[in-house]
Amino acid sequence: MNNLVASFLLFFLAQGIIWFQTNGQFLWTSFKDHPIVVAFTLGGTAALIFLTATKYAVEHFNGLFWPGRFIAFATGMLIFAILTYLFRGEGMNAKTVISLILSLAIICLQIFWK
Repeated sequence: MNNLVASFLLFFLAQGIIWFQTNGQFLWTSFKDHPIVVAFTLGGTAALIFLTATKYAVEHFNGLFWPGRFIAFATGMLIFAILTYLFRGEGMNAKTVISLILSLAIICLQIFWK
Protein backbone atom coordinates (compact mmCIF):
# COMPACT_ATOMS: atom_id res chain seq x y z
CA MET A 1 0.00 0.00 0.00
CA ASN A 2 1.46 3.37 -0.90
CA ASN A 3 1.80 6.25 1.54
CA LEU A 4 -1.06 8.27 0.06
CA VAL A 5 -3.60 5.46 0.40
CA ALA A 6 -2.37 4.67 3.91
CA SER A 7 -2.65 8.31 4.96
CA PHE A 8 -6.21 8.54 3.57
CA LEU A 9 -7.33 5.40 5.39
CA LEU A 10 -5.73 6.53 8.63
CA PHE A 11 -7.16 10.04 8.37
CA PHE A 12 -10.64 8.56 7.80
CA LEU A 13 -10.21 6.26 10.80
CA ALA A 14 -8.96 9.04 13.09
CA GLN A 15 -11.70 11.43 11.97
CA GLY A 16 -14.28 8.73 12.71
CA ILE A 17 -12.87 8.22 16.19
CA ILE A 18 -13.00 11.96 16.83
CA TRP A 19 -16.61 12.07 15.63
CA PHE A 20 -17.55 9.44 18.23
CA GLN A 21 -15.45 11.13 20.90
CA THR A 22 -17.19 14.49 20.50
CA ASN A 23 -20.68 13.35 19.53
CA GLY A 24 -21.00 10.12 21.50
CA GLN A 25 -22.34 12.15 24.43
CA PHE A 26 -25.52 12.68 22.42
CA LEU A 27 -25.86 9.01 21.54
CA TRP A 28 -24.92 7.11 24.70
CA THR A 29 -25.23 8.02 28.36
CA SER A 30 -21.93 6.28 29.16
CA PHE A 31 -20.09 8.79 26.96
CA LYS A 32 -21.95 11.64 28.62
CA ASP A 33 -21.33 10.30 32.12
CA HIS A 34 -17.61 9.61 31.63
CA PRO A 35 -16.16 12.42 29.50
CA ILE A 36 -12.65 12.12 30.94
CA VAL A 37 -12.40 8.42 30.09
CA VAL A 38 -13.76 9.08 26.60
CA ALA A 39 -11.39 12.01 26.07
CA PHE A 40 -8.25 10.16 27.10
CA THR A 41 -9.12 6.81 25.52
CA LEU A 42 -10.36 8.01 22.16
CA GLY A 43 -8.31 11.20 22.04
CA GLY A 44 -5.02 9.40 22.61
CA THR A 45 -5.88 6.75 20.07
CA ALA A 46 -6.89 9.31 17.46
CA ALA A 47 -3.74 11.36 18.11
CA LEU A 48 -1.50 8.37 17.40
CA ILE A 49 -3.41 7.61 14.21
CA PHE A 50 -3.22 11.28 13.11
CA LEU A 51 0.54 11.27 13.75
CA THR A 52 1.01 8.23 11.52
CA ALA A 53 -1.33 9.53 8.82
CA THR A 54 0.51 12.85 8.77
CA LYS A 55 3.87 11.08 8.51
CA TYR A 56 2.66 9.13 5.47
CA ALA A 57 1.17 12.23 3.84
CA VAL A 58 4.33 14.28 4.33
CA GLU A 59 6.43 11.43 2.94
CA HIS A 60 4.14 11.11 -0.09
CA PHE A 61 4.26 14.85 -0.82
CA ASN A 62 8.05 15.04 -0.53
CA GLY A 63 8.19 16.82 2.80
CA LEU A 64 5.34 19.29 2.23
CA PHE A 65 2.96 19.83 5.15
CA TRP A 66 0.03 21.60 3.46
CA PRO A 67 -1.28 18.80 1.25
CA GLY A 68 -1.68 16.44 4.20
CA ARG A 69 -3.37 19.13 6.26
CA PHE A 70 -5.92 19.81 3.55
CA ILE A 71 -6.55 16.09 3.10
CA ALA A 72 -7.05 15.70 6.87
CA PHE A 73 -9.55 18.58 6.85
CA ALA A 74 -11.47 17.28 3.85
CA THR A 75 -11.64 13.69 5.14
CA GLY A 76 -13.02 15.11 8.38
CA MET A 77 -15.77 16.87 6.49
CA LEU A 78 -16.68 13.69 4.62
CA ILE A 79 -16.64 11.46 7.69
CA PHE A 80 -18.66 14.00 9.66
CA ALA A 81 -21.34 14.08 6.95
CA ILE A 82 -21.53 10.29 6.71
CA LEU A 83 -21.60 9.56 10.44
CA THR A 84 -24.00 12.39 11.23
CA TYR A 85 -26.40 11.02 8.64
CA LEU A 86 -26.02 7.40 9.81
CA PHE A 87 -26.25 8.03 13.56
CA ARG A 88 -28.36 11.17 13.77
CA GLY A 89 -30.39 11.00 10.59
CA GLU A 90 -29.42 14.55 9.67
CA GLY A 91 -29.87 15.01 5.98
CA MET A 92 -27.93 17.36 3.81
CA ASN A 93 -29.11 20.70 2.57
CA ALA A 94 -27.66 22.60 -0.38
CA LYS A 95 -25.07 24.36 1.79
CA THR A 96 -23.78 21.04 3.18
CA VAL A 97 -23.64 19.40 -0.24
CA ILE A 98 -21.71 22.35 -1.68
CA SER A 99 -19.30 22.22 1.27
CA LEU A 100 -18.71 18.51 0.66
CA ILE A 101 -18.11 19.12 -3.03
CA LEU A 102 -15.57 21.78 -2.08
CA SER A 103 -13.93 19.29 0.30
CA LEU A 104 -13.60 16.80 -2.53
CA ALA A 105 -12.18 19.57 -4.72
CA ILE A 106 -9.56 20.28 -2.05
CA ILE A 107 -8.54 16.63 -2.03
CA CYS A 108 -8.35 16.51 -5.82
CA LEU A 109 -6.26 19.71 -5.95
CA GLN A 110 -3.76 18.30 -3.49
CA ILE A 111 -3.46 14.95 -5.25
CA PHE A 112 -3.57 15.86 -8.92
CA TRP A 113 -2.06 19.37 -9.14
CA LYS A 114 1.64 18.88 -9.64
